[in-house]
Amino acid sequence: MSTPTGFMEYKRELPVDRDPLERIKDWEEFHKHMSDEQLKTQGARCMDCGTPYCHTGIELGGSASGCPVNNLIPEWNNLIYRGLWKEALDRLHKTNNFPEFTGRVCPAPCEGSCTVGLIGEPVTIKTIEQAIIDKGFDQGWVVPQPPKVRTGKRVAVVGSGPAGMATAAQLNKAGHHVTVYERADRIGGLLVYGIPTMKLDKQVVQRRVDLMAAEGVEFVTNTEIGKDISAQELVDGFDAVVLCGGATKPREVNIEGRELNGVHLAMDYLNGTIKSYLDSNLEDGNYLSAKDKNVIVIGGGDTGTDCVATALRHGCTSVTQFGTHPKAPLERDQVTNPWPQFPNVYTLDYAQEEAKALFGADPRAFSVLTKKFVGDEHGNVKELHTVQIERYVDETGRKIYKEIPGTEKVWPADLVLIAVGFEGPESTLIDQLGLAQDRRSNVKAEYGKYTTSVDKVFAAGDMRRGQSLVVWAINEGREAAREVDKYLMGSSVLP
Repeated sequence: MSTPTGFMEYKRELPVDRDPLERIKDWEEFHKHMSDEQLKTQGARCMDCGTPYCHTGIELGGSASGCPVNNLIPEWNNLIYRGLWKEALDRLHKTNNFPEFTGRVCPAPCEGSCTVGLIGEPVTIKTIEQAIIDKGFDQGWVVPQPPKVRTGKRVAVVGSGPAGMATAAQLNKAGHHVTVYERADRIGGLLVYGIPTMKLDKQVVQRRVDLMAAEGVEFVTNTEIGKDISAQELVDGFDAVVLCGGATKPREVNIEGRELNGVHLAMDYLNGTIKSYLDSNLEDGNYLSAKDKNVIVIGGGDTGTDCVATALRHGCTSVTQFGTHPKAPLERDQVTNPWPQFPNVYTLDYAQEEAKALFGADPRAFSVLTKKFVGDEHGNVKELHTVQIERYVDETGRKIYKEIPGTEKVWPADLVLIAVGFEGPESTLIDQLGLAQDRRSNVKAEYGKYTTSVDKVFAAGDMRRGQSLVVWAINEGREAAREVDKYLMGSSVLP
């Protein structure tokens, strides 16, 4: 334990973010950094409790409780308190291949289950995690570590998102020759095309890709398995294949007027902006712009939030984010949302904070159902018609939405972005291999085993579990690598 009374002596502190009205003028990361002394103090708040729920990594109340990659949080908190940064980095890398990603984009279920959070504010775990890995790179401690012995086995990984990268990193560590196939022009999957640069600088992703390449992982871009290379050809050419293609099929909405110009899927909007920014700093104009437009985002999750932030940086006239869920309470409900469940409380994410600073109010509208889109004489969307709803659960557990009479409203809109989630993986590769699927269309493979219905083909990440967190993808990539190693060698030393 760092200090027995640290959680009573010191208050929780977070790094100061850049001013919202300044950061919306660029596309750079919005977090600032804390000093080593501040981080030491925050590490001192960790109790090293007898049962550290922060790294349990289980599902409670429909969401993660504790760290899904089982980070040894009390151990590296104590090492930071003692000033042993390099040792903390070694401890962090034992469980997490990419703490520079999770330290930036993970919602931190570890903090939601922190024991200190029972009686006060939780330990600043996520901030310390990012600080450890960033210092590791800055000090030159993170260097390529290629395996000393190669097994001669060849493994193909389809998809270079967090699950694919974790799988590849672990299998390469075990000495196998690993080739990662990515259909986009850059490696990283949703880490590159899906998460805006202000949340995750793409140089941070490329830095890790370069490190893995130096360790022997082969990356192949602009190659879609199932089209450029048949799925069977891949299976025939490798000793094992791991499918980590993600859950990239967007969920549509069945709303009147969906065909109007100006109504787009959120990922098309986000990815176009990211690619144009990376290619030309937006100078090529190859993206949907929200400049001088009234923007409506349908969807209250992270993707919708990223659309709000992107629209603000484009220079929109207004932006509103619809959610069918009610506004969360200011404090955790100890009956319906008890510790150590992830706390469902009202917060302002970075984009909502920016919109409030610019326009004076939280851009979110809660418990809203869109009834129809209405267009002008040229087929361009001009307004949305909505109604307020009440949500309840029936006796079978289904969520039922009941419209509230008299709450109809018309919203002006020049650009509508649909961000209501994903239905599962795309079907091309699945159909070619004849893979069994679960009731949600994901590739059928048992958690912890990752074997599909086709010999020597494995599946991990969102392609197997459905849309989820980056940290769950890393968890599954690491575990799948261990199972592949067992399949190839009979046993495995991978964790």
